[in-house]
Amino acid sequence: MAGKRVLVVDDDVKTVELVKLYLDRDGYRVLTAYDGIEALRLAREKRPDLIVLDLMLPGMNGLEVCRTLRNESDVPIIMLTAMTTDQDKLNGLELGADDYMTKPFSPRELAARVRTVLRRIPGERGPAQVTQGNLTVDFQKHEATLDSRPVHLTSIEFRLLGVLAKEPGRVFSRAQLIEQALGPDFEGFDRTIDVHILKLRRKLEPDPANPTYIKTVYGVGYKLSEVNDDT
Repeated sequence: MAGKRVLVVDDDVKTVELVKLYLDRDGYRVLTAYDGIEALRLAREKRPDLIVLDLMLPGMNGLEVCRTLRNESDVPIIMLTAMTTDQDKLNGLELGADDYMTKPFSPRELAARVRTVLRRIPGERGPAQVTQGNLTVDFQKHEATLDSRPVHLTSIEFRLLGVLAKEPGRVFSRAQLIEQALGPDFEGFDRTIDVHILKLRRKLEPDPANPTYIKTVYGVGYKLSEVNDDT
C-alpha cells in the first residue's frame, strides 16, 4: 500500500500530526486539512485514495463533507468521532463511511484500519461480469448498470453487491458478507450490513420495499435473485 495518498482531516493539530507520523512510517503520502471546506477542496483536487475524516469540524462538519463527497466519489472514508452510540455509527454509515473509529483512539490501530480498508478491493476470481435481469455487475470496469444506465455505488456498496452477484441464488449470512465484502479485520456490527443493503436497494430496486434483486431470507441473510427467482 506504500505510495497511496491519504487525506487526514481533523481540527486538532496534534491529532493530525500524530496520525500523519504513523501513516508516514507505513509509506503513505499524507495530505492534511483542519476544516471541512479545505478537506473538500483537497479531496477534489488531489483525489486521495482514502480519507480519515473527523466529524466535528469548523466551516463544514464531517457529515456534510461525507455527504458531498458521496455524491461525487466512492473514495473510502474512515470517520473519527467522540460520539459513541450505535445510532451515531449508523448515521455515518448511512452517508457512506467505510469504517468508524471513536475518540480517543490508538494511532497504531487507525493505521491498521487504513491498511485494511485499502485492501478491500474486489478479487480477480470469478466471472468478469454478471447479469441478472436488467442488472449487470462488471468486475473489470468496477461498475454496475441498471437498464444500461450506470448506478453510482460507493466502494463498499460495490463490494457487497459483488459478493452477492458472483454467486446468484446463494444465501449469505451477515457474518459471511462482513468477512467477504468488508474483510476479516472489520470491527463493526451486523447492522452495518443491513444499512448497506438498504442503500443498495434504494439505488437498484424500482420498489425497495418489495425488492426484485436483493432478497432477504429471514433468519439467514441475503441473496441476489437469479432470473425468474421470486422466492
